[in-house]
Amino acid sequence: MNRRTFIAGLGAATTWPLAARAQQGGVVTIGMLFTGTRDEQNYTLPDFFKGLREMGFVDGRNLAVEYRYADDRYDQLPALANDLVQRRVAVIRTGGGDVAAQVAKAATTNIPIIFHTGGDPVEAGLLANFNHPGGNVTGISFMNVALAGKRLGLLRELVPSASRFAMLVNPGSSVAVQIADAQAVADILGQQIKIFTATTNDEIDTAFAEMAQWRAEALLIGSGPLFASRGARQLATLAIRHALPAIQYTREFVEVGGLASYGSNIHDTNRLAGIYVGRVLKGEKPSDLPVMQPTRFELLLNLATAKAIGLDIPPTMLALADDVIE
Repeated sequence: MNRRTFIAGLGAATTWPLAARAQQGGVVTIGMLFTGTRDEQNYTLPDFFKGLREMGFVDGRNLAVEYRYADDRYDQLPALANDLVQRRVAVIRTGGGDVAAQVAKAATTNIPIIFHTGGDPVEAGLLANFNHPGGNVTGISFMNVALAGKRLGLLRELVPSASRFAMLVNPGSSVAVQIADAQAVADILGQQIKIFTATTNDEIDTAFAEMAQWRAEALLIGSGPLFASRGARQLATLAIRHALPAIQYTREFVEVGGLASYGSNIHDTNRLAGIYVGRVLKGEKPSDLPVMQPTRFELLLNLATAKAIGLDIPPTMLALADDVIE
């Protein structure tokens, strides 16, 4: 199903006035709407709840949580969002890219929505302005989608002899922006880049076989929930097996054996999402809360992986790294 079609079809969904969501017994209920799987989110949920605790909300004490996972089946999102609306949750927190937030926004104009996305929320149509969101939607943009070109440049410095770069993307995760950014940098560098796609873990295996057949010399991994958590370990394992230098956007990729990562600290941004949900639960309006963005990005390198694939990391890159795993 076309994602624009099913998002547009939600415009008439039931909404609830704020007063109708008053919670009983001192416990407030929030909804969590994710495009991916439970396993993909378990990696960062503790950080989200840490942020909530900083605001005085503790799961099981004065907070209850309704979880909804689409398991990468985007056509399931409208029903999941509508279910949270029907349950009159106080806030909906979304994750896994722009589409979950778009679906939630289409489902309700009253329930506050706090997103956590790597994309540009203005470009995605979630709000009109970073500083003055208006409406019922705001959140955290960790801006990883817009860093594809920067990662390609770093990969080029890590593997200066490479001329055939593969890029792996999930077509459901702001892919056009990522590809355009990477292609622009590839053109400047005079390098060849070929796009490979995967929408499931099985398709990741297939994509690596296709890269090997194409004789890829380095790999840029796109942003998206499929490539995080369980996917990060799979990607790291396959990259080592194929002796393919690869860079990704989460530090977890490097921690589980990937060569390099560059991006915002995903643990920090999830904690900020928890703080924003807590602020809304305490009475602040999403329209008054500016979209939060990371102030720094970090480069991580794994020397053990470099050794395993026969790559000598240039000293200049080691000097630039914020963290090196040996």
